[in-house]
Amino acid sequence: MISIPYKAKQFGVFIIKLLIVIAAFYFIYDQLADNDKLDWERFLVLFHKNQSVAGISFILFFSFLNRYLEILKWQNLAQVVREISVYEATKQVLAALTLGVFTPVGVGEYAGKALYFEKKDTKNIIFLNLICNGIQIVATGFFGLLGMLLLGYWLWSLGILAFTIVFLLFSYFTKSIAIKGHSIESLLERINEIPKKIHRKNFLLGMCRYLVFSHQYYFLFLAFDVDLSYITLMASITTVYFLASVIPSFQFLDFALKGSLAVYFFGLLGVNEWVVIFVTTLMWFLNVVLPVIIGSYFVLIFKVLPQRR
Repeated sequence: MISIPYKAKQFGVFIIKLLIVIAAFYFIYDQLADNDKLDWERFLVLFHKNQSVAGISFILFFSFLNRYLEILKWQNLAQVVREISVYEATKQVLAALTLGVFTPVGVGEYAGKALYFEKKDTKNIIFLNLICNGIQIVATGFFGLLGMLLLGYWLWSLGILAFTIVFLLFSYFTKSIAIKGHSIESLLERINEIPKKIHRKNFLLGMCRYLVFSHQYYFLFLAFDVDLSYITLMASITTVYFLASVIPSFQFLDFALKGSLAVYFFGLLGVNEWVVIFVTTLMWFLNVVLPVIIGSYFVLIFKVLPQRR
């Protein structure tokens, strides 16, 4: 077997990390530079009109809180494998986000977190990450359906609800059927092995995180002088997030997908297209771009964990 020198390995790892960071920044730049619907002059006029240190700090605090809740979620779940500090959880979450930003449905995020643990724990980390993201899917689905009902999309809401019930019933009656050694029953057993207090904390943090970023969306619309009732605005926001979540996409295309759906739904309510596009872009910038910039640092300083023999 050919032995690769240690320095050559280190250089190879550095090149890979550098390419990941460059790719992440390229996709961010590409999305901002090539979006001809962003009218920066109108944005700057409105920004200068409504700018305040308190207002900017308020919106930035929501971005910090959104990501901090995600970090606490991961710290809570990772203790199933081993205890980690908030700083360690921060490194893992932000570095994984950077890796996942240009991969389909954020699959790179799963690999990113697994790299911080021993190889024997890889399957457990991927499983725990599924649990971590799963609660956000539950929250998005629940509030999304509620939003659709409030907006009057009864047939769509009932149709989705009926499909979900049929799917759950089908899953229940076929839970013992195994495919390549895996079944729904074995998955439920693994979920039940996790202490209930960890599940409860994961559920609470997941719901809080959903409320944080959906309300950040709400307050940004208010900052752009959108005059709609709280119920109507929040129902539209939760509907857009729900519909965007059921369409698989790359992370870096996520804001474009949400933007397209938002333009349609808010357009029905009389909101100007350029306002919708800017609010959606700002949400993406504040909650993806800024964390990716920080995560890029953690990618660059990442060191491969020595594996036990």
